[in-house]
Amino acid sequence: MYSTKDYLKHGILFLLTLVATTLAGGEWLFGRSILSSEKPLTWPYFLRSLEFSIPFLGILLVHELGHLLTSIYHRVRASLPFFIPAWLGFIGAPSIGTFGAVIHMKSLVSSRKKFFDIGVAGPLAGFVLAIAVLAYGFTHLPEASYIYEIHPEYADPNYDKAADENVMDLELGYNLLFWLMQETLADPDRMPEMAEVIHYPYLFAGYLALFFTAINLLPIGQLDGGHVVFGIFPKQHKELSLIAYTLFLFFAGLGVVSPYEDLNYLIFALPLYIGFLYICFRKAGISNTNQWIIALGMAAIQYTLASFFPGIQGYSGWLLFAFLIGRVLGINHPEVPDGRPLDQNRKILGWIAIVIFILCFIPKPFMIE
Repeated sequence: MYSTKDYLKHGILFLLTLVATTLAGGEWLFGRSILSSEKPLTWPYFLRSLEFSIPFLGILLVHELGHLLTSIYHRVRASLPFFIPAWLGFIGAPSIGTFGAVIHMKSLVSSRKKFFDIGVAGPLAGFVLAIAVLAYGFTHLPEASYIYEIHPEYADPNYDKAADENVMDLELGYNLLFWLMQETLADPDRMPEMAEVIHYPYLFAGYLALFFTAINLLPIGQLDGGHVVFGIFPKQHKELSLIAYTLFLFFAGLGVVSPYEDLNYLIFALPLYIGFLYICFRKAGISNTNQWIIALGMAAIQYTLASFFPGIQGYSGWLLFAFLIGRVLGINHPEVPDGRPLDQNRKILGWIAIVIFILCFIPKPFMIE
């Protein structure tokens, strides 16, 4: 089914991604880089960084294999997983070493059942492994003094982290599952603050896995969650996808326009933002007039909310992803020749996937100060 060339190409991409995520792990875990002369990523630290990259990539691999093996079972031609290496340390930018992994469907998916099975298999498989990685991380936390290995300055009682201009303060946001596992499994005396989780390889790998699981399970278009919605709501999936996308985009842009901003900023930014919203809905399958109505209405509501609640903020980091969904992936799901409804067991799996999405979704995943 696959040629030697296929295995070689995909294997090289996987190995490059393993190296890239290990380099990124060295930066997050220990603040060490192969390009730094002050704190270089030496071979011993590179090997320790594998404690992050191996479980993280392992979860992504299991996720993609869930899609692939289900495709093979349903005799739908699909590529091997494409891993996308993306280490940005050479330009001094933070990264996790990868943009994720995908498989390419090479033949028509002919039925609602096949779409559902292929879509749901990946997140469920990856989620199980992510739970195992997090459970291990929470139950095998190092001593509280471990943090001094990375930040010896914390041992100084006079050290003021907020006043240190050389520190990038990255705090991870909670989701329900991470919080529940922390509360039930972790030793409170050893549990780090969310701003320090990046130094704990299994916690950080599991956290990122939940993040990727959630964005894949967004109930929109041709994302895995879109396949789930297409399967269990055969008549309402278009409307549900449009509603979910609109809410997601609304939250992402909340706070972008505000009456408390400088007037010159508003004159420049407000038309651009409305135009951006309009462009995001260009492939939504609705009329041009409705696209403008949604864009203008969304901006107006966001502006009004900011008037009554000056500190209200969504998460602008979602805007690029929302744009990619709207313009590249699409909001609508393709129809299939065989549109028969799912059986009861598949519907139960679909609802389980929806619950997993709720547990894993992180409204504000990466907060940088």
